[in-house]
Amino acid sequence: MSHPQLDLTNDQLLSTTRAVRKRLDMDREVPLDVIKECMKLAVQAPTGSNAQSWQFVFVTDPEKKAKIGEFYRQAYEVYKTLPMSIHHLNQDTGDNKMTNSQNRSASSADYLGENMGKVPAMMIPCITGRTDLPVPEGMPAVVGQASQLGSVIPAAWNFMLAARARGIGTAWSTLHLFYEREIADLLGIPYDQIMQVALIPIAYTIGTEFKPAYRPPLETVMHVNEW
Repeated sequence: MSHPQLDLTNDQLLSTTRAVRKRLDMDREVPLDVIKECMKLAVQAPTGSNAQSWQFVFVTDPEKKAKIGEFYRQAYEVYKTLPMSIHHLNQDTGDNKMTNSQNRSASSADYLGENMGKVPAMMIPCITGRTDLPVPEGMPAVVGQASQLGSVIPAAWNFMLAARARGIGTAWSTLHLFYEREIADLLGIPYDQIMQVALIPIAYTIGTEFKPAYRPPLETVMHVNEW
């Protein structure tokens, strides 16, 4: 049986699938059959050479979630100090709307840093092979890296879109990778053969109305025929 979906147009779905953090409902269970429904759409995504070499690990066990949450919290404390963190990036552009957007996002990121271990479910997209190992002879490293990540990220995004359509919030995060080997050991993921790509919290949202985010004018990022 299909689960009810929100009344969203395609454009609304694409423009309002936010990184949800403060509005995750930590107390409402996300049934496994809803997750499977979203996964059926996730695996429709394309992969390089049609390899479909992805794997998806879902964590609902409270003790394991708590341990992963603690690893995430520790990594987040380091991340906050880095120049590329949301707390420092794009703060001096002279664009007040951008600054306000960054400050709101930083506040919500802080919340998730403390509460990741409390989410009803977590998803860890994985891909066979590792980008931190040598690539086959004759292949530029960037080709191997882009192909490998591009063979799993679209599937994870498909999942996130399908979840949003069902009133479920998600957020793309990668900081758990500071402790990728420890989390691999915790979950039985074969570290040498399988690379984790993200840690995605999964929870029904508190309210279902989300707005498009502020973005600078397209002219600042869009190039046609030359840089």
